[in-house]
Amino acid sequence: MKLVAAIIKPFKLDDVREALSEIGVTGITVIEVKGFGRQKGHTELYRGAEYVVDFLPKIKVEIAIDDDLLDRVIEAISAAAKTGKIGDGKIFVYDLAQAIRIRTGESGSEAL
Repeated sequence: MKLVAAIIKPFKLDDVREALSEIGVTGITVIEVKGFGRQKGHTELYRGAEYVVDFLPKIKVEIAIDDDLLDRVIEAISAAAKTGKIGDGKIFVYDLAQAIRIRTGESGSEAL
């Protein structure tokens, strides 16, 4: 089992969710986060004062999947989240040692 974590632009969330649904992913976790990479933030004007926004709003999507879905999930996220501009995000893949469904007590792949 794998845990895929993707950091994406907020307006790409619906596209990513639809792409994952099309390949059979049934559950995702979405977290609102802030951060920056090579973008280094930007400046904004508010009530006549200019200020620097260091941390940009992002969305973190987490998906627990079986190993056989990994390549398809990565391709789906990459295609759906890509704008071709700086700040498109990153995908991280972790090994998932155990998963347990609380309601039924199922574990491993059955819990996903």
